[in-house]
Amino acid sequence: MKTKRIHNFNAGPAALPLEVLEEVQETFLNFSGSGMSITEISHRSKWFEDVINDAVARTQRLLNLNDRYHVLFIQGGASLQFCMIPMNFLKDGESADYVNTGTWSTKAIKEAKILGKKFNVVASSEDDGFSYIPKNIPFNADAVFCHITSNNTIKGTQWERFPDTGKALLIADMSSDIMSRRFDVNPFGLIYAGAQKNIGPAGVCMVIVRKDMLEKVPGNLPSMLKYTTYAESNSLYNTPPCFSVYVIQLVLKWLEEKIGGLAKMEAINQKKAKLLYDVLDAGGFYRGTARPGSRSMMNVTFRLPSEDLEARFVKEALENDLGGLKGHRSVGGCRASIYNATGIDGIEALVDFMKVFEKKNG
Repeated sequence: MKTKRIHNFNAGPAALPLEVLEEVQETFLNFSGSGMSITEISHRSKWFEDVINDAVARTQRLLNLNDRYHVLFIQGGASLQFCMIPMNFLKDGESADYVNTGTWSTKAIKEAKILGKKFNVVASSEDDGFSYIPKNIPFNADAVFCHITSNNTIKGTQWERFPDTGKALLIADMSSDIMSRRFDVNPFGLIYAGAQKNIGPAGVCMVIVRKDMLEKVPGNLPSMLKYTTYAESNSLYNTPPCFSVYVIQLVLKWLEEKIGGLAKMEAINQKKAKLLYDVLDAGGFYRGTARPGSRSMMNVTFRLPSEDLEARFVKEALENDLGGLKGHRSVGGCRASIYNATGIDGIEALVDFMKVFEKKNG
């Protein structure tokens, strides 16, 4: 009997490609002829070594990384990176710049403050409810790094172009838009992405770090909080989340071999987002919460004329196999997270439902 699948618009954990889930299902009891599940094999085995090495190689190809970068897999999600970054890269007396564009930027800033590190919040969009990405930012010439959040899941904003930070290296939380589009990696000293939004299941964070950044890592940090620990051991210092890394490998394989790379994925994502934003812009019933020019391709946030209508919208959408459309609890409203794995068919089904719902309730 065929398993029923709905269109999944959850913000994270989020949709995974059906082909990937089917391959996981097919190999789960006997991975690569081992007679064991991927959840049972040793992380020191050649079976898993092949998995993690392939995931690294595919990341390098998809993002056009040169040999100046390490690709690491670290537990603790993006939230652990909020403290690891200042711990590893900010010495006493040194300062970093942060741009505050919403909840996750705020959390990153909070961790730097807890650690007693010196930093400057050089720009913020809090004055208008984080509805836009700041421009013409006065970055400091002596900043060790400049931290941004590339896409904001809760407020539905995204950097259309990354800022020029001068000599300071960029560090970006790309949890919700990694592998969704092409970009030049060269200005970045470090990129991190919790997997559960766009590239895999929960349990692991992908970290891409420039090798010369590792020269700054203090020797007196705990082993599990040093980037050098992971770089020197191919992320195998201790037992990694093997299943999560395996699914990431399959997602990257899907991106390369099925989709055809990031240029094609970006074109698909642009088409998906346009379909939804066209509905939001068509009349007064639906109202997008992010300013044009700062709108996210990954998380489309919107309001209806009343909270009662929003609750009814989410309920009736689920009855029509459209799930995960409730906005984040901190802001309310509605949100469609349309990550890589969400197909055009799902967007078209949502758009059709939105038009019908407006006609009935507008």
